[in-house]
Amino acid sequence: MAVSQPRISVQYVDDATVVAFTDEKILEETDVRALRTSIEAVIEQASRIHLVLDFRHVRFLSSAVLGLLIRISKRIYEQGGELRLCNIHPGIYEVFKITRLTSVFEIHEDVDSAIHSFPERQQQ
Repeated sequence: MAVSQPRISVQYVDDATVVAFTDEKILEETDVRALRTSIEAVIEQASRIHLVLDFRHVRFLSSAVLGLLIRISKRIYEQGGELRLCNIHPGIYEVFKITRLTSVFEIHEDVDSAIHSFPERQQQ
């Protein structure tokens, strides 16, 4: 039986990279590992990334995903990039509030507001 892996779609909008999760549930450890690999591949493509993670389709996620988000965030900030989350289901947002991750992550209602929250990139 084939293992179902979280699917993502990647879009480039202005100066931002938008990664949308297409699965409704991200619960299994194998799914979290596959997700980590997919997102890390996106991060490696840019030295300074403005990354938006779009949770529009996600209704359920495991606590391992929260740990993954923290690791991804740390890596992005170490590389001089920025991370935004958006379209988080109310039930999942409640978990972010309870765990105080709302103070760790910048969360927006939609992709457009997340993209527009990034400061202008300075010319190198």
